[in-house]
Amino acid sequence: MNRPKKKIWNGNVRDAALSILMEINDNQAYSNLLLHRTIEKYGIEKKDRGLLTELTYGTLQQRMTLDYYLEPFVRGKLDRWVRELLRLSMYQIVYLTKIPPHAVVHEAVEIAKRRGHKRIAPTVNGVLRNVLRQGVRSLDELEDGSYKVAIETSHPEWLIKRWSEQYGPEEAAFMAYENNNPPAMTLRVNVAKTTVEEVIASLEAEGLEVRRGDVVPSCIISMSGNPSGTTAFKNGLITIQDESSMLPALALNVKSGMKVLDMCAAPGGKTTHIAELMNDEGEICAHDVHDHKLALIKANADRLGLQAIQTISGDSRKLLDHYAVASFDRILVDAPCSGLGVIRRKPEIKYTKTEQDFENLSNLQLELLATASELIKQKGVIVYSTCTVELKENKEVVERFLAKHPDMMKIPLQQLEGYEKLFISEDMLQVLPQHFGGDGFFVAAFSKR
Repeated sequence: MNRPKKKIWNGNVRDAALSILMEINDNQAYSNLLLHRTIEKYGIEKKDRGLLTELTYGTLQQRMTLDYYLEPFVRGKLDRWVRELLRLSMYQIVYLTKIPPHAVVHEAVEIAKRRGHKRIAPTVNGVLRNVLRQGVRSLDELEDGSYKVAIETSHPEWLIKRWSEQYGPEEAAFMAYENNNPPAMTLRVNVAKTTVEEVIASLEAEGLEVRRGDVVPSCIISMSGNPSGTTAFKNGLITIQDESSMLPALALNVKSGMKVLDMCAAPGGKTTHIAELMNDEGEICAHDVHDHKLALIKANADRLGLQAIQTISGDSRKLLDHYAVASFDRILVDAPCSGLGVIRRKPEIKYTKTEQDFENLSNLQLELLATASELIKQKGVIVYSTCTVELKENKEVVERFLAKHPDMMKIPLQQLEGYEKLFISEDMLQVLPQHFGGDGFFVAAFSKR
């Protein structure tokens, strides 16, 4: 097979986007991390970063739709990188009206010349020029149903059908369409240091357009500007975090002086939130199985000026080797999951997950909860959370956990600050992306009987 040449940054944004897309396909790399690493590694200028991000995420998000448009124009088998180049070009032609179509074709042909053998460039040129002459076929030709939603939203049909069974066809379609919208830039105010009002005033003074969040009292939504470049960020007054992701720490209902365990803590967004809610008074043990990720937790804590957090690596299912039974007042089990609630941020997830993943992950989640049930004090609280919308990892895990541990019970969430605005069923919270624009998230809380 003819392989593309090694990635070299030559100032060409489309070439860089193609390299990122290929690495995502070949190595199952996360788009958000790879994009950030590419920008940092090659020092890509600010004027090019927006286009690089748009090309990468857009092509990933619309992959199945782009293949539907390309299908009538492609004959025979293509190398993977050539198909990805055609997708990238088709995305610009169909979705980016400010880029002249003929310029897109020219750039694609030049990339093909650099990366492939002499017959590749004419093939790319022919396909794309036929697209310009004939136009793409309409999605309206598709019959209404799960397949049409799948193609229109670029979600595998099995996933649309699964969501339809769990939430109903209308909600499933709504969620799939919402997953292709860019997420809001949301900020968490460090309430141990300042107030929401003071931060809003500071951000507005630096030219940002902001407003209060829709659910969480300490959340601010930024409509314009770069919050990470502000004085508030540098001084540890804000953290960039999705609003849904702020809900698990609130559910813990922590108090100053408590001893708290965060079992799956990296990169530390929820860990630092817990410390802020405790006014940085008490003890927070932040564990993660990946030793190299503990540095991220410490860096976050240092920037925010938090002293109560200590980081420890290792398998959190084996924490009874480190702590005595009934050691903690509060435990957060923000468990590893399929991540189907954060497809807007990692669009590749929808193409790589399988139904077997749900089974494997739910077993891991149950093991973590079982360990937590041993480590929690008699009047303590365990919060279980995931960033997925999959019931097998959420509601069904809760039901299986309670069936295996009759000494544990669910406790209400409704009276918690922020939760009064949300729909809670059977003392469990399932947020979908379309509810208030946050990530898909699940939260349940337990205590001993």
